[in-house]
Amino acid sequence: MKIQILGPGCAKCRELEARTRKAVASAGLTADIEKVEDVMEIVKFKVMMTPALAIDGKVKVAGKVPSETELVSLLTTAAAGDN
Repeated sequence: MKIQILGPGCAKCRELEARTRKAVASAGLTADIEKVEDVMEIVKFKVMMTPALAIDGKVKVAGKVPSETELVSLLTTAAAGDN
């Protein structure tokens, strides 16, 4: 699973990255987590508000920092879809 945190490096972006890492660990998943700060790369995802979270190239959350519980749910759903 490839997870991308999209944002310029603001406090909310860092919080989303930290919560995502915790959610991956608590769900027992294996994932490559990448921080995307380049505005031109973020635009390619058609994201208008950051922070945003993309899983396997698909934006799942934009403009907010979901709770760790919400992130675990998103990640386990995405992982189940890979099977």
